Amino acid sequence: MTYQQRSGFFSSIPTVTKNLIIINFLFWLASLVLPKFNIDLVAMLGLHYPAASDFRFYQLFTYMFMHDNHSINHVFFNMFAVYMFGRVLEEVWGKQRFLFYYLATGVGAAIIQILVAFIQIHSIESHIDTEVVAMIHREGAALLKDQMNYTDALAGQLNLLINTPTIGASGAVFGILLAFGMLFPNTPLFLLFLPIPIKAKYFVAIYGVIELFLGVANFSGDNVAHFAHLGGMLFGFFMIRYWKKRDQERGNFY
Repeated sequence: MTYQQRSGFFSSIPTVTKNLIIINFLFWLASLVLPKFNIDLVAMLGLHYPAASDFRFYQLFTYMFMHDNHSINHVFFNMFAVYMFGRVLEEVWGKQRFLFYYLATGVGAAIIQILVAFIQIHSIESHIDTEVVAMIHREGAALLKDQMNYTDALAGQLNLLINTPTIGASGAVFGILLAFGMLFPNTPLFLLFLPIPIKAKYFVAIYGVIELFLGVANFSGDNVAHFAHLGGMLFGFFMIRYWKKRDQERGNFY
């Protein structure tokens, strides 16, 4: 009886949503196991700055399937959001459109992250001797792999910006939140720490403002890609507006 209930629960999750959750957890488990065989999956698949020696084009896609392997919280909360909101979008849009939207907002978030990193990096490089900059590009990645960094504050910050990979599905998740807020603006949402219903459109707007504030306030600083989150929402907004206009011209509505 217990087995049938579990089977019924998983079978009720739409195909793409379910597979995204499974794939993300499998990659997270692999990132725990493979280092024992000297395979650093985060370094391979995480998104590096294009000027970094470890950058590969495919990382624009693969980074969104990698999560912090020091704790389950990162992957769990991202996938919980995919389950809560993604399954609704998949049922409305269908498999292909939902999958395309998820991947496109994830890539869009990566592009914004790279652009913001470009601004930060060039700002720091303008205050550092060119020989030091060349040394960081040449040797910085090896230092970080040995869990070391430059003692000079600007050099250390520059090294982290160039050679630290960005990981996580948060950009695509914020795209999903934006889509839910646009398609179901008046749906009440309840937050765990605030048992008061908030309409989806206000929830998304507040979340976006918070991310913008945190991104600007920590522009030189924390390890959360706030602008990538905004990038996922930005790309999602324009995609939904385009789809809505095109579908209405064809007589289709959602």
